[in-house]
Amino acid sequence: MNSNRRFDAILFDLGSTLVYFDGDWAEVYARSDATLLRALRDAGLKLEPAAFLAEFHRRMEAYFVERETEFIEHTTHRILKTLLAEWGFGDLPDAILRPALAARYAVSRAHWLPETDAIPTLQTLRQQGYRLGLLSNAGDDADVQAIVDNGGFRPYLDFVLSSAALGYRKPNPRSFRAALDHWNTIPSRAAMVGDTLGADILGAQNLGLFAIWITRRANSAANRAHEDTIQPDAAIATLQELPSLLDSLPLT
Repeated sequence: MNSNRRFDAILFDLGSTLVYFDGDWAEVYARSDATLLRALRDAGLKLEPAAFLAEFHRRMEAYFVERETEFIEHTTHRILKTLLAEWGFGDLPDAILRPALAARYAVSRAHWLPETDAIPTLQTLRQQGYRLGLLSNAGDDADVQAIVDNGGFRPYLDFVLSSAALGYRKPNPRSFRAALDHWNTIPSRAAMVGDTLGADILGAQNLGLFAIWITRRANSAANRAHEDTIQPDAAIATLQELPSLLDSLPLT
């Protein structure tokens, strides 16, 4: 523990924090799901394209709604495997499901690009002795890990945790506790940096972490709904502001 600064560890969100999405969501998701269908059919599954895509889309939309209220991550893998089992393809091996999901996520992953100030900021914080970790809400752990590697973030991070691997989502306090346990540190010695008021900011504050809101890509309907009720402990527009902010905070 460094007694000359307020925090020992900094936890980062991934999407719209370290990376940004440069595509049209609807168009990219449509191509992603078409790629998934093609991979499954190439593996020998006789699926009627329109019916499968419509039902998969319906179930994913229901999953997105459920996970934002229950804060449980069932994963895209589970949604797909359950759907296919109900359609007569029971006990499909991961040797079929995983490559198909990998093909699906490769389409969207090409549109997740690192913020230009992400690596310089991580480098600075590492040089200053901070421990750094990542906690991301996502339906597929392999996709998160690949985005981290593609962005070049891995060397600066002590760990990369996703809700898909943990089984629960931010703001569930178990998510933040899992991160703190990696460092064997207490909440008051850690800060969270993220773009989502409900998941990142409130979730961190509920466990006692210092919550820093990054605002440059935070103009979302979910954030607008919470902007009068959830107040971050600090706010920055860009990552490059983070080291100076940390330096300016009082020790207690």
